[in-house]
Amino acid sequence: MSTPKDLPPQHQERQPGLESRMHPKPDSGADDYVGSGRLDGKVALVTGGDSGIGRAIAVAFAREGADVAIAYLDEHSDAKETVRLVEDAGRKCVSLAGDLADVGHAEAVAARVVDAFGRLDILVNNAAEQHPQSSLEDVEAEQVEATFRTNVFAMFHLTRALLPHLGKGAAILNTTSVTAYRGSAHLLDYSATKGAIVSFTRSLALQVVKRGIRVNGVAPGPIWTPLIPSTFTAEEVAEFGKKTPMGRPGQPFEVAAGYVFLASDAASYITGQILHINGGEVVNG
Repeated sequence: MSTPKDLPPQHQERQPGLESRMHPKPDSGADDYVGSGRLDGKVALVTGGDSGIGRAIAVAFAREGADVAIAYLDEHSDAKETVRLVEDAGRKCVSLAGDLADVGHAEAVAARVVDAFGRLDILVNNAAEQHPQSSLEDVEAEQVEATFRTNVFAMFHLTRALLPHLGKGAAILNTTSVTAYRGSAHLLDYSATKGAIVSFTRSLALQVVKRGIRVNGVAPGPIWTPLIPSTFTAEEVAEFGKKTPMGRPGQPFEVAAGYVFLASDAASYITGQILHINGGEVVNG
């Protein structure tokens, strides 16, 4: 498994970015991950599952014995590769394209997943977008609305649509960020959404705990995913992750292990919590 410290300068004009255009490619763990049956017979849905952290989660879940559905916006080539990797692990995979911020589409995705697999055991709300600005005055209302629609509203819509299909022992996992805890001068609206996700996670955990459903989150630090070259300049990409105590960005496979743990019975006494995978940065929370 590769964990490069230095990244060559690169930038993608398209957002969402494409993993197929990145160099080096993010490491999803597909070449090395060996499962131990921790999710045998489970069914999982991963949003943003076409690439980056989402792809690594899908691969890890499949290697642990779960069938997987992935939801994504329009990165069809990347999604096709994720499907291949899941199927190579001997599991079924369904891919569903579209904007989850649209209530109708979120409800359609929920219905299609349940129709395809008959049930759902694990929901991973992972899809996100970000748009850096140097000043609050530069953050237009349209940007704020778009960021909240993707990062927060879609999570609400999909979770609400799927909650009736989640039974005792199910797990909901939400991707927040280190920026929810330490802030980010250039990502005000993104950081605000990630703070909202922390509160959503804690509150939903309290609401559904008596139904036997656990709700937890993961707060990644700087991870090498398509979001990075599609967000930052080539020069900023070359410095990405170097300020962490480990001095490098993380790889998606290094984050996916946390989702496997939280989805498995090993985390049966954990709910309403956030797991911090950030290269050694100590945060309050």
